[in-house]
Amino acid sequence: MNLKNIQTEQRNQNTLTIDQMTTNEILRVMNEEDHVIPEAVKAALPVIEQLVDQIVDAFQQNGRLIYVGAGTSGRLGVLDASECPPTFGTPSEQVIGVIAGGDQALQYALEGAEDDEAQAVEDMKNLHLTPNDVIVGIAASGRTPYTVAAMTYAKTVGATVGAVTCSDNTKMEEVAHYSVVASVGPEVVTGSTRMKAGTAQKLVLNMLTTASMIKIGKVYSNLMVDVVPTNRKLVQRGKNIVAEIAGVSIEEAEKSLETYGSTKAAILSLLTGLTGESVHATLERYDGHLRKAIESAVVPS
Repeated sequence: MNLKNIQTEQRNQNTLTIDQMTTNEILRVMNEEDHVIPEAVKAALPVIEQLVDQIVDAFQQNGRLIYVGAGTSGRLGVLDASECPPTFGTPSEQVIGVIAGGDQALQYALEGAEDDEAQAVEDMKNLHLTPNDVIVGIAASGRTPYTVAAMTYAKTVGATVGAVTCSDNTKMEEVAHYSVVASVGPEVVTGSTRMKAGTAQKLVLNMLTTASMIKIGKVYSNLMVDVVPTNRKLVQRGKNIVAEIAGVSIEEAEKSLETYGSTKAAILSLLTGLTGESVHATLERYDGHLRKAIESAVVPS
């Protein structure tokens, strides 16, 4: 195995003497290196856009977004997937994170799991992939055997396959239909891809899910109108969102939420005058897209 051709495994010429630096110098050089990350992601925006459009199409056909990775990359995928239900009110099976080694690998380093290609195929089979699904492999190096095997299997069932990597001309790029390459260069500590590469991957995953959720109507203006009120903070956030959009008091917002049971329905009723079953029926007609529902509703005189 030749790791020297992988960008994230090369030595950073700016940090060759990092072990001799003062604390201040270490922090400054880390900060300077981190400045390259947004530009690397910016360069990949055209492919990220294409991949988002594929994810939106998948969601509209009851397909899923499935992240696959090992180590830091796998944990980032699981993290992004786990944040979708509370933020956007999605079912837990719509965005899924799969990590080599399973749940135990979320807390403990099971680095050997990244070489288990047979387990990758089994993990994909257990998800019963369909052509409507989008599988996104995540690996800074672009070569992780577990992730490559999962992506390769996904292609055999006709699923759309994406990749998020930080090195050019890799096996994952070869396998994927859409390959996002955020070239952040060598790490401050050679090979420690939880650093610049991990940050770049997190930025890309944020874009994939957030942009997709916006496109399917999970956001109105810049407010998360499908927020799930699972704690006191989120309950209050729901009230604030209704009051903000509808231009009513918190008390009126709370009353409408109690009546209709969801932030979107409460807003639709308050803005259009619709009541009763027509509120939910209108939302269903537009697949829960609040702006479309509002624009289509007939406001009583």
